[in-house]
Amino acid sequence: MGIRDVAAEADVAVTTVFAHFASKEALVFERDQDFEQRLTRAVSDRPPHEPLIPALQREVEALVRHCTAEGSAPVRRMIEESPPLREYEESMILRHAQSLAAALTADPHLTRSATACRATAGFTIDAYALACRADDPAGTVDEVFRMIEAAWEATAL
Repeated sequence: MGIRDVAAEADVAVTTVFAHFASKEALVFERDQDFEQRLTRAVSDRPPHEPLIPALQREVEALVRHCTAEGSAPVRRMIEESPPLREYEESMILRHAQSLAAALTADPHLTRSATACRATAGFTIDAYALACRADDPAGTVDEVFRMIEAAWEATAL
């Protein structure tokens, strides 16, 4: 399906579609900005006494539920079969990890090095990406977050 088909289906002009989405790829990943904001807010909006890793895990679990919801398989297949969509997804994942690392590093209540924050952000985003493709998404999130928790604890200053 091309962008003209999408516009026709929505009964709008092609220019209207591009007014809301920067590219065809952005149309597929329309919740990209929301996902990124949710991850950074899991850090910045949590109470100071709330442990970080469970807050991140809860947010990743919610995001995974979205990507594995009923009817999501055709979209996942379309992404996997399209090099431009895979490339866009990879750049999006990198950006999410960078934003999350910045939020972790900026949090005055966390006593970890910038390296630990960047690694934790990368592992958190990887947990999401792995779970979205896993046969057992919830089990995958649990397994990866057990590793993240252990690494986070090992990096305490």
